[in-house]
Amino acid sequence: MTTIRSILVANRGEIARRVFRTARDLGIATVAVHSDADAHAPFVAEADRAVRLYNPSAPAGAVNAPAETYLRGDLIIEAAKKSGADAIHPGYGFLSENAEFAQAVADAGLIWIGPKPETIISMGSKIESKKLMKEAGVPILEIDPDSATEADLPLLVKASAGGGGRGMRIVEKLADLPGELEKASAEAASAFGDGTVFVEPFLATARHVEVQVLADQHGNVWILGDRDCSIQRRHQKVVEEAPAPNLTDAARTTLHDAARAAAKAVDYVGAGTVEFMVDGDRVVFLEMNTRLQVEHPVTEEVFGIDLVELQIGVAEGNELGEEPGEPVGHSIEVRLYAEDPNADWAPQTGVLRAFEFDDSPNIRIDSAVESGSEVGIHYDAMIAKVIAFGVDRASAIRALDGALRTARIHGLTTNRELLRAILRDDEFAAGLMHTALLNERIEHWTSQVSQDENYVIAAAVAEAVTAARSSKVLSRVPTGFRNIPNFPRTRRYENPGGDGPLEVRYSTGSNGVFDVEGVTVVEAEPARVVIERDGVRTTYDVDVAVGSVDVDGPEGSRSFIPVPVFVDPSDAVAEGSLLAPMPASVISVAVEQGQHVEKGDTIVVLEAMKMQHTIVAPYAGVVEELNVTPGQQLETGAVLAVIETPESGDES
Repeated sequence: MTTIRSILVANRGEIARRVFRTARDLGIATVAVHSDADAHAPFVAEADRAVRLYNPSAPAGAVNAPAETYLRGDLIIEAAKKSGADAIHPGYGFLSENAEFAQAVADAGLIWIGPKPETIISMGSKIESKKLMKEAGVPILEIDPDSATEADLPLLVKASAGGGGRGMRIVEKLADLPGELEKASAEAASAFGDGTVFVEPFLATARHVEVQVLADQHGNVWILGDRDCSIQRRHQKVVEEAPAPNLTDAARTTLHDAARAAAKAVDYVGAGTVEFMVDGDRVVFLEMNTRLQVEHPVTEEVFGIDLVELQIGVAEGNELGEEPGEPVGHSIEVRLYAEDPNADWAPQTGVLRAFEFDDSPNIRIDSAVESGSEVGIHYDAMIAKVIAFGVDRASAIRALDGALRTARIHGLTTNRELLRAILRDDEFAAGLMHTALLNERIEHWTSQVSQDENYVIAAAVAEAVTAARSSKVLSRVPTGFRNIPNFPRTRRYENPGGDGPLEVRYSTGSNGVFDVEGVTVVEAEPARVVIERDGVRTTYDVDVAVGSVDVDGPEGSRSFIPVPVFVDPSDAVAEGSLLAPMPASVISVAVEQGQHVEKGDTIVVLEAMKMQHTIVAPYAGVVEELNVTPGQQLETGAVLAVIETPESGDES
């Protein structure tokens, strides 16, 4: 039996922090590896030692992309030797299901905290695992893309070497299949270093249910319950829970038996997850992930275990004891993404001015960030997982909704309000989930997001008070005073995805009291505004900074960006300009300057946070300007191209 004394985590973000936490509890030293972009990330600061990963052949000063850092197994092994680590934990994603890397770790005399390389080859490859499960008599989904017909539609293109929604494409028309295969392969290669993809029928309304397995080196296999992961967007899980609600006894038995058979068939060692599609009593094998899953905390909560600690024990050669009994209570996890659901899910980048959750014994936060963290374009948009535990499902839902509601998240738009709408949905509360539910109800859920006008009023009032009190002239004049009452002040704030900016009109008399239609401003201070509307008085905490106003109230926090009163002419863009919706890199350019395009034609393909985004022509016209080339790094608002219509050309 081996004793691990120092662990290097070959990963980043919240999973690195998660493994470090258990390692510290066990008295094990920790080593982080990081790219240039992650040099100041929380996981790097929390490790006992940190090693920069870099490509020696990269240009001086270049920011290394994932392919030159977290996907470079040779650099990671070198970092382990240099730092004195005796074991490597792969986390999830990146090289976690790469058999060559696992073998290289063992060949270097290091301990691999994961399954054997040959197991990863067998089950880590979704293509090979389907063959094994078919031989074992487990129903599978498969189709040959070369022989697919209209009757097989819709189809799903999937990456063989990874998950998380990267490398996945739904195909509704056979003519689109070659192009979607190419895009999926490119995404998979970027995220996992392996562009292999495969095709299967797409089951739109089945449930996605998975089983957690854990096995030791002595032949013992534990089945640690099941999880429902049916709330998904672009095949990326958004909400996960354990145990899976409303499963029939027959389906649950089939799931657990099939998962145990899969683990034993390949002599599995370590933590893994067997995933299925479920429709009533029908269970169909999807894939096996030979690693720890993102959603593992919900299993830990209902079984009262630490899966990372168990992984380490298995790697040391310890034998698993008696298999745990039935799960107790209920746990739900939501993934908090830096993205804007109301702006076509555009990834959000920048500085998180605040990231704080109230302490609660029923809430767990596994995060990649903290207050002051900068979220960039290079990696996944998930910034945290928020996990709740309750004595039953209803209690867990309520606790999770409350934690999201009271969290202080300033500086970036997230999907928090969408998550709250999901948790408050009647179908979700009844456990009636399937993989298409989010897409079916997204418009309803986003319409449920609170548009409390008091927030923007509080922002405008606090901003006005702050400006008046910091003024070096006329400081005795009341805030917002107008000697012509018919002309109140107007403060505007950006409104992404809306029809126009948010506006607040207000004035003050000689007594300094704010006059805002529909409400009474009871108290106005730079950091605190109290508003009464229809007899209900509400307090808002406000943080006014240069270029931003953050407001915290009873329905969570809102961040506002003031619209400048005067716009610099140099900031104006030409009519017909296509702008970058987020910081991104240019993957490909599909047109040339002077080319005629039709509405919907692809102009540019961008990549941000490991996902590709296609920019299309909004109407037919001519590419008057083309300002980007493949490989170029862009900031939000950069002009990609200018499409001129015949009408606009005539006018000029």
